[in-house]
Amino acid sequence: MRNATIIGLQEKDCKAIAEKLNELLANYSVFYQNTRGAHWNIKGNDFFTLHPKFEELYNNLVLKIDEIAERILTLGAVPNHNYSDYLKLSTIKESREVSNGTKCVENILASFKIVIDLQREILDMTEKAGDEGTNSQMSDYITEQEKEVWMYNSYLGK
Repeated sequence: MRNATIIGLQEKDCKAIAEKLNELLANYSVFYQNTRGAHWNIKGNDFFTLHPKFEELYNNLVLKIDEIAERILTLGAVPNHNYSDYLKLSTIKESREVSNGTKCVENILASFKIVIDLQREILDMTEKAGDEGTNSQMSDYITEQEKEVWMYNSYLGK
């Protein structure tokens, strides 16, 4: 964790933040794979609407996965990379329903709730630690995802 001193943070704070980021990374990884499954398997009248929307979402998720892993490294820790570790840490569970558009969108909204809640926890941690880099990253994600939640809820007519 020698990066901590150089970037002006406490080593103990970096360790705690990195652990929480690894939890976030696990959730994003399962969210990503669930979304890929929905993209591949969606059926029905909304196929042409949802198929490209799911692709847009999983492309966005994979970028965030990389950014989170790189932030963990910046804090001097090691990002988890085994899917078995992700499944142990993730609150988001593997999706079984991937062909029904409404169920897929409901699953996506539930996944957004989990990652947004985690990101808010990380915001609190990073504010106390003075970790502007991670704080800004989480804030940007939340702002973007709140709009996504609105759009997916609109699709459901809510």
